[in-house]
Amino acid sequence: MARKNENNYFDIFVSSVQQACRAANMLQEIYKDFHPDNLPKQLETIHEIEHQGDQLRHDMMNRLMKEFITPIEREDIMELSDTIDDVTDDIEDVVMRTYMYNIQKIRPEAVEMTSVIVSCCDALADMLGELHNFRKSSVIREKIIHVNSQESRGDQLYMQSVRNLFTDSTVTPIQAIAWNELLHRLEKCCDNCEHVANVVEGIIMKNS
Repeated sequence: MARKNENNYFDIFVSSVQQACRAANMLQEIYKDFHPDNLPKQLETIHEIEHQGDQLRHDMMNRLMKEFITPIEREDIMELSDTIDDVTDDIEDVVMRTYMYNIQKIRPEAVEMTSVIVSCCDALADMLGELHNFRKSSVIREKIIHVNSQESRGDQLYMQSVRNLFTDSTVTPIQAIAWNELLHRLEKCCDNCEHVANVVEGIIMKNS
């Protein structure tokens, strides 16, 4: 019975990160094939993805309140659940702000940043799929390194993208304000992915 309960926790982590992956892929699709008129409907879809992620987090918290024995420390379960949820929330936030700022055309650098976010989320999914076996898995460390590398790539893209934005004479002041904020939000998505990887790394260190 204890083993079954342990698997339930790890399964919820996997399901939660899958929602982040769905959101990341949707963001990339929106930016690659951008049609402003489609954003209201796309917002509904990504909000539903975010809502499903929230429900998984609530399920995790309800389980924690009822169970005395957990496979890893309760604080670590809560922190990991929260950081995964942050990834999905902030991806949804990018889509919301794309609509709010009345963006009419996507900058190429932003599309490239969505590729980084997708790559990070895919690595997190592989990482969390192995978390139940963290004492023996060789995959987790590899994926942590990959996320760290991709986050660094995201930082570089962010820096160059902002510079391009403010050296482009065709960009209006309003567009510059909107895109400066959007690029920051995209970079924050990368940071959140690295935060998840760092929490996983900390859990492994504490339990090894």
